[in-house]
Amino acid sequence: MPTAVSMGARIATNIPAENAYNALISASNSIAQEQLQLSTGKRINSAADDVSGYITSNALTARNGALNSALTSTSDATNVTSIAQDALSNINDLLTQIKDAAATASSGALGTDEKVALAKGAYRLAQQIQFITDSTVFGGQQLLEGGFSGDWTVGYYANNNLLTIGIDLTTGNVDFNVSSNNFNLNATSAAQASAGGVTSIFAGVTGLSLEALNAVNTNNLGIFANGTIVNTITSLADALNNVNEVASYLGGIQDRLQSQQSLLNSQITNYNSAISQIQDADVATVQMNLVKSQFLQQSSITALAQANQSPATFLKLFQ
Repeated sequence: MPTAVSMGARIATNIPAENAYNALISASNSIAQEQLQLSTGKRINSAADDVSGYITSNALTARNGALNSALTSTSDATNVTSIAQDALSNINDLLTQIKDAAATASSGALGTDEKVALAKGAYRLAQQIQFITDSTVFGGQQLLEGGFSGDWTVGYYANNNLLTIGIDLTTGNVDFNVSSNNFNLNATSAAQASAGGVTSIFAGVTGLSLEALNAVNTNNLGIFANGTIVNTITSLADALNNVNEVASYLGGIQDRLQSQQSLLNSQITNYNSAISQIQDADVATVQMNLVKSQFLQQSSITALAQANQSPATFLKLFQ
């Protein structure tokens, strides 16, 4: 802190001039700092400006970047559930039409030709189910063939360990019937395949083969025959239930993901607010400080000029 000392009538040491010069340097440094803050919009431009604030704001920024990554991952997982649910909705509609065709074929009023026509029409719907199964893809992986599973990072612990939400559409998922998400027309159960069996399984229903619809003909009504039509309708009803089980599972996962998205958006906003409070400049306050510093700079220049006149005043004593 400068001290107002005149040092009497001394000309070798001009303390008032030194004080004025030091005040001028301080005011000029303040002006430079305030102009930097106004030009960058930041209160902290280097660690020297605020050591603790610099560390805290950088830590918050790093955390916020991780949360943004988690938000992107959560969106990807939501896309998976949405794609799969849309496909299941279509499969449900098609299976319903196939079941309705089987129910119609059970009527004794229909002749053989009509039943064959119904079976062939139902088979075309079954082929569309296979198309849906084949084309339901995300990230290069089939979603509905019974082998898809994945974990998505949706958050982080304080120690940076991952918080994940999994989507399990494998045939072994206990949340729905075994193989209930396998919608391939020619699928067999894992146990039967290992034993060399050929019994079909569709949508978790053992013995249900939609390929058999194409085998119906006037000589052999197959699964549309009077002795088997009840079992066919029952199997299709079970398949529909299993489709709905998978869709319900995905719906529960999607509810969690949407909740997490909302949470992450709020957290990101709050982190941005905290970072701004620490790091960003209050433009109005900085502008007022700049005006004050500019005034002090001008005052210091005037005081320095006046102080430098003192030695000349004392030299008049030698005249």
